[in-house]
Amino acid sequence: MSGAEFCALSRQLGYDFFTGVPDSTLGAIFKVLENDPQYTYVSSVREDNAIGLAVGAYLGGLTPLVLMQNSGLGHCITALASLSSLYRIPLLLVLGWRGYHQNDAPEHVMIGRLLPTLLKTIEVEYLAPSTTEVTEAMARLSQTNKEKRVTTALLLREDIVS
Repeated sequence: MSGAEFCALSRQLGYDFFTGVPDSTLGAIFKVLENDPQYTYVSSVREDNAIGLAVGAYLGGLTPLVLMQNSGLGHCITALASLSSLYRIPLLLVLGWRGYHQNDAPEHVMIGRLLPTLLKTIEVEYLAPSTTEVTEAMARLSQTNKEKRVTTALLLREDIVS
């Protein structure tokens, strides 16, 4: 899937506000968001700030999608628990999944291995689709987060969006 196809799919699913901290795993998506004026994208300097921007966008009537590297999830736990989860703000997190295959830079291996457990612990439903499953996975997570008003997460390995 290309970055343009991912962004178009996001728009089809109703997402109209994008924020996050740029990440090389999701680079093709960020390139589209940064260069195509049809997408409302606000870059953030920290992942917890991106959660705050997304919550503000939601309260303003938009449907936010938050992008970040999986290691940034650690910066967001308090914002997710005490803001979006507490007030039932539906967010879709798109996480670039570094370290999932144990063949990555050492700083990514531990968080990559623990990511599914961490998401379960903070009660965030997630899917980690193959390239051919992205559309179905995003549709399912989108439906869940909107119907239940919860945060969900899409885990994307480096070879999924190019």
